[in-house]
Amino acid sequence: MKPLITDDHRVQLLDNGAAAARGEKRDPLPVVKLFTLDAHATWLLTELDPDDGDTAFGLLDLGIGAPELGHVRLSVLESIRGPRNLAVARDLHFTPQRRLSEYVRLARTDGSISD
Repeated sequence: MKPLITDDHRVQLLDNGAAAARGEKRDPLPVVKLFTLDAHATWLLTELDPDDGDTAFGLLDLGIGAPELGHVRLSVLESIRGPRNLAVARDLHFTPQRRLSEYVRLARTDGSISD
């Protein structure tokens, strides 16, 4: 099984997290897209807490029509299994097309993350 985030993702996520911790106002591109293979949950992550290296922030879509900004622990995502016991996976082909705020706006309008 591939890791949820690569070393390069971790560096980018920690950099964004450190900027947020300093109070910098940024609208970053999502760094990584995670999803469930056998459910409808998706996570677009933009930052990682530099203090614990586990708490990520981004757009969370649990597949119930109410995507929201929030925090999630990578360690929790690694333990999640869907209805057919499939793990959370990283979208290997994800390339962000817009800033986080635009993903949020579109997801709230559509009720889900569309790309």
